[in-house]
Amino acid sequence: MKTILAAYSGVLKGTGSSILSALQDLSVAFLPCRSKMEKHLQVISVLQWVLSFLALGAACTLLLIYMFCTDCWLIAALYTAWLIVDWNTPKQGGRRSSWVRNWTVWTYFRDYFPIRLIKTHNLLPSRNYIFGYHPHGIFCFGAFCNFGTEATGFSKKFPGIKPSLATLAGNFRMPVLRDYLMSGGICPVNKNSIDYLLSRNGTGNAVVIVVGGAAESLQCAPGINSVTLKNRKGFVRLALQKGSDLVPVYSFGENDVYKQVIFEEGTCWRYLQRKLQKILGFAPCVFHGCGLFFGDSWGMVPYGKPISTIVGEPITVPKIEDPTDEMVDLYHTMYIKSLQCLFDKYKTRFGLKESDVLYIQ
Repeated sequence: MKTILAAYSGVLKGTGSSILSALQDLSVAFLPCRSKMEKHLQVISVLQWVLSFLALGAACTLLLIYMFCTDCWLIAALYTAWLIVDWNTPKQGGRRSSWVRNWTVWTYFRDYFPIRLIKTHNLLPSRNYIFGYHPHGIFCFGAFCNFGTEATGFSKKFPGIKPSLATLAGNFRMPVLRDYLMSGGICPVNKNSIDYLLSRNGTGNAVVIVVGGAAESLQCAPGINSVTLKNRKGFVRLALQKGSDLVPVYSFGENDVYKQVIFEEGTCWRYLQRKLQKILGFAPCVFHGCGLFFGDSWGMVPYGKPISTIVGEPITVPKIEDPTDEMVDLYHTMYIKSLQCLFDKYKTRFGLKESDVLYIQ
């Protein structure tokens, strides 16, 4: 307060350089407040995404049902009718919005961790691509920020390439949530949706698939460098059928933003997780971050750990409508080697040791 009063007094009494000096002192006095405000906005931006992913769909579904029992039933009926008409839109390229992808909230989201996107090779707009994203983490923060928004400048780094992050198809059955996801260019991870993007939507498309999926999320924890990939060959077969190049993507730090209780195989808790995974399509993890008001408490807010996403060198894939198992195995092996090389090349730059290795499960 004394600094502010002194600066204000300088503005009243001084002229020329003294006024400039006083204004500088005034800006310095308010800087800590602005810094705190930005930090609060970063936390809010991340928390709204976590809560949206966890609860927005269910909350809007319950609200829609409730509205049918009130005087607002006509609004609910009209929305339901539109929902039925629009049902197949997510499978047909979705409805992305450049305005939503460029929201300022995503820059705060990016800066909270922070998240950055690193390009290693050029991608040709005349080709289509399948990005294999690793690891899954709990919420795929790096995948969403880099490919579901423009916060890290994807379109500027890869001109002519349009990314589509693939996620659970069940999310697109939820009112409002489906539109929220589509606005970011997010699509269902099913055959019809990916087939449309890679076959009937021209070139310059990049479908981002989190290959490890729900099974991989059960293994993520700080310090663990493990991906579920050994028996995941469907994305390679799809790449061959569509003639789309494979691009390995690895995010250092994705596993560090939450702490998870990992149950050993054979325990009843692990059995329950696997069972619910098959029923729900996602794995119910037991995890925690930090608290909203106190950093040393437990809560839903992720830890502010840097996430660095490396987009590797594309593997040129020929178009084969009916690839043999041997051909799929060949390109799957090439993909694994490329991912391991990508990890080994960049691991020491992002806090890992030379002796750290990437485990392929």
